[in-house]
Amino acid sequence: MKKIDLLAIGDMTSDAFIRLQQAHIADSVDHVSKEICLSYGEKIPYEFVKIVRAVGNAGNATTSAARLGLTSAIISNIGNDQNGKECLTELKKNGVIRKLVNVHKNIATNFHYVLWYGAERTILVKHEKFPYAQIDIKKEPKWIYLTSLGEHSQDYHTNITRYLDTHRNIKLAFQPGTYQIKLGKEALATIYKRTTIFFCNVEEARRILKDETSDIPAMMRAIHTLGPITVVITDGIKGAYVLENDIAYFMPVYPDSKPPYERTGAGDAFASTVVAALALGKTLQEALLWGPINSMSVVQYIGAQEGLLSQPKIEEYLRTAPTEYALKKI
Repeated sequence: MKKIDLLAIGDMTSDAFIRLQQAHIADSVDHVSKEICLSYGEKIPYEFVKIVRAVGNAGNATTSAARLGLTSAIISNIGNDQNGKECLTELKKNGVIRKLVNVHKNIATNFHYVLWYGAERTILVKHEKFPYAQIDIKKEPKWIYLTSLGEHSQDYHTNITRYLDTHRNIKLAFQPGTYQIKLGKEALATIYKRTTIFFCNVEEARRILKDETSDIPAMMRAIHTLGPITVVITDGIKGAYVLENDIAYFMPVYPDSKPPYERTGAGDAFASTVVAALALGKTLQEALLWGPINSMSVVQYIGAQEGLLSQPKIEEYLRTAPTEYALKKI
């Protein structure tokens, strides 16, 4: 196997995008979040369904890295079913190394349903209970990109930590998924301490810290005390915030050429592109200019991967970027 630039570890899935025609958005009971509402007990018409294979945070990250010219691979689990076979085919098409994907009999490959209304989506998720294996990689990668795993994965994180402890040259990017956040920062303390660069969004940061503050620089500093060297917190269409060497920065979004079509994968595109740029030898400041460009492109397509760009295309967008598209110290 080739020397791997970026190795993603995380669950893989297929997403079925169901384009809804009739729904409405309402405030939740606590008036903090929004809810998508459908008529109860009725037949709900939809416009179309599109299935996207080999996605999930890890699949998205490896495809992003491969498009940018890196050698990327994924450690994940699938079933020996048609869905799993099509995920492998998709990885191959995207130039991702598949040798570390574990195929299991009598377990279904993950399959998620995306209720898509307007530019936003609500995802129905189910992580199958795969037996997570020991980490055994003959050639150590430059970067490990650790992301979404199932709720029964705590011991697996211990195995990952042991591997990282014996391979100190590997840099770790950590983008926790839903169940990793639920496990809690105490249960994953060794992962946080080993992290080179950390990514989450504002709501995820609040859940990690169990703090409802709106002070994003304070949240970044609180996460930094857990161990990550660099902390990045995204805030949707408002932009992203970065803490490096106790200095906080703000990175605006790249201006969209047209309104977003579908937002799935924007966060994955941003985080994985920043890590890929770092793996290519870019500075953090340069890498942060790359990330929003891939996010801007991804939201113009269905799913998290179709809009991922090549390195020359990102550089083209950089050459034509407006003057206000710049990292700002805050």
